[in-house]
Amino acid sequence: MPTNNLPSNLHSAVHATGLIKNFGEFTAVDAIDLDVRQGEIFGVLGPNGAGKTTMLKMLATLLPIDGGEAEIFGVDVRKEPHRIRQLLGVTGQYASVDENLTANENLWLFARLQGVSSKDARTTASRLLEQFALQEAADKPISQFSGGMRRRLDLAASLITQPPLIFLDEPTTGLDPRTRGQMWDTIRSLVDNGSTILLTTQYLDEADQLADRIAVIDRGAKVAEGTPDQLKTSVGDSTLQLQLADGADQSLASDVVRRVVGEAPVLTPESGRMNVALDNANRAADVLIGLREAGIGITSVSVDKPTLDEVFLALTGHDTGESNDPSTDERELEVAR
Repeated sequence: MPTNNLPSNLHSAVHATGLIKNFGEFTAVDAIDLDVRQGEIFGVLGPNGAGKTTMLKMLATLLPIDGGEAEIFGVDVRKEPHRIRQLLGVTGQYASVDENLTANENLWLFARLQGVSSKDARTTASRLLEQFALQEAADKPISQFSGGMRRRLDLAASLITQPPLIFLDEPTTGLDPRTRGQMWDTIRSLVDNGSTILLTTQYLDEADQLADRIAVIDRGAKVAEGTPDQLKTSVGDSTLQLQLADGADQSLASDVVRRVVGEAPVLTPESGRMNVALDNANRAADVLIGLREAGIGITSVSVDKPTLDEVFLALTGHDTGESNDPSTDERELEVAR
């Protein structure tokens, strides 16, 4: 892909320090640092309302930066927003295509809006439809497209100018597992062809499957960063997963685990699920013996390598599906009103 005359010695696609975004008294993005390297898929993992989309909007010049600094391929986001927009392709959470137009017409229109000649716009539309396996639906109105087809078309529209950096904001939300897998393959192919991708997601398996490195964000703040393996290792070599019996004394169970392994488990009180980080899988037997001696019932038990689910639970105390706060987008609307 074209690199828009990027410096050959530049290693960071995105470099941001101390990013802050406030909506009234609410801090949506709280002093986040990012360093995305060229040619990688960098994942930003967090629940709804964590501030992921707001952060992308700041980097894409769609929202002003209230604090901190950000550069994209060495270009200052604040000072040169027009240059930044030439370096980016952005695919949001919801399809931006026009349902009254066909796939071919949508791509032609997007190309024309970006200054591409009518002839070249037709060529570009044809190329992208083939690249995203949509050529057979080229002349169908978008209203007849499935959710997966819409997402592929939306992604295709963001690649009309073949930008070196692509922001994907929860690209597989609402898709069935088969279509999600197809989107994953498409995302990998973009990197193979020279793009850098900054991906936000609330799906743990998506981050694990795609991302070279991951930043974990919760309530507007970055709580961890590393490769998937580094993050998993940070919570232990193994994880003991327990399901406490109904009515079991959860407080006593936590005390027993703390006494045996030296640190508290991650407990989900509503479900009675308990995850215990172990530096050695053999310690699982010690925990089980301790619980039995304390008279605490267990309905299921397993020992496995840590997953990103355990990482997120350990870092935040809840899973990515929990979010009692309104989403960041909802807060933006409230402030706008």
